Amino acid sequence: MTGDTGWASFAGRVATDAVECIDVLAEPERLATGTWFVVADFEAGSGTGPGTGPRGQARAWRFAQVHDAGASPATTWHGPSSDAWTSSMDQAAYEAAVERVRAHVRDGDVYQANICRVLSAPLAGPAGAVGPGAPAEPDARALAAKLAAGNPAPHAAAVHVPATTGLDPVWVVSASPELYLSVGPGAAGPVVESGPIKGTARTPDGLTEKDRAENVMITDLVRNDLQTVCRPGTVEVTSLLAVEEHPGLVHLVSRVRGALSDDVVRSGELWRRLLAGTFPPGSVSGAPKSSALRIIRELEPVPRGPYCGAVGWVADGEASLAVGIRTFWWADDGTGGVLRFGTGAGITWGSDPTAEWHETELKAERLVSLASEPR
Repeated sequence: MTGDTGWASFAGRVATDAVECIDVLAEPERLATGTWFVVADFEAGSGTGPGTGPRGQARAWRFAQVHDAGASPATTWHGPSSDAWTSSMDQAAYEAAVERVRAHVRDGDVYQANICRVLSAPLAGPAGAVGPGAPAEPDARALAAKLAAGNPAPHAAAVHVPATTGLDPVWVVSASPELYLSVGPGAAGPVVESGPIKGTARTPDGLTEKDRAENVMITDLVRNDLQTVCRPGTVEVTSLLAVEEHPGLVHLVSRVRGALSDDVVRSGELWRRLLAGTFPPGSVSGAPKSSALRIIRELEPVPRGPYCGAVGWVADGEASLAVGIRTFWWADDGTGGVLRFGTGAGITWGSDPTAEWHETELKAERLVSLASEPR
């Protein structure tokens, strides 16, 4: 059980006893001191959700206890049935959305847009999971441990603050392979780095020229984003089109790095400027970003929430935030609770609608299987 005081894990750190929650968009300067675990919805950086839906949230929780991760307690995850999952778009609807993006590319509106669908399944936690008489919440720690064993990821994260704490609740478990932003010391001052992923296949032989072109396009977008907060001439692509192997698939990954400008660091505006200049992440939105976000709002029927947002920690001038992909999130919607998982693909003129649908299946296949009980 995660207990009733909150729990979080990221990058070898574990936190317990949540004591405070802030709105990062309203008080970004608070992240300058202390250790905070951050969860930002994709819609927090894209105006509104689908249609006229509400703007997403970007929140951070401070915990009383933060320490290096030790051995995980023995817990058992009880997930939904494997046949309980439904998708916000079926194959026909998703392929139609791909064709709509291709039409936008043909018309010169956008070069690339990431189109996603959300899988969901009913799930209630065990009785008493967060205290006697409290609404049942699933055991986030148990799912995090199961994903760590079955799908280890370089930016795995989990944040669970139950409603019983009196703070804003959150339930997110992620096996993200992608770095959104890291901030740390450099030879001449703080540096920021991003590791955009574009290009996915079962094996390296399955990566295509479309994948490579898409990666280069998004890497250039990320480079431009970082230039808004970095000293002129310091932003560089340190690695381009590297092949990374992950359980069940491979990705093309590039790295972009720059030295933060002195005015950003000294003004106390670091996180306001970083989020304004780079969020939502370019790899899960598209290029140009503003046009891609408009198309996403037009075509996706449900909000992404923390999927494709950001999950990670900020601590005393340093940070590591993952792109919230390969991510589960849970909420009580008044019917006992729903577990969700997002999956998507980058769409360009060279996209084949059926192939893009199968890419979304590939990205979801292993993780949804780990989170599900046999039929």
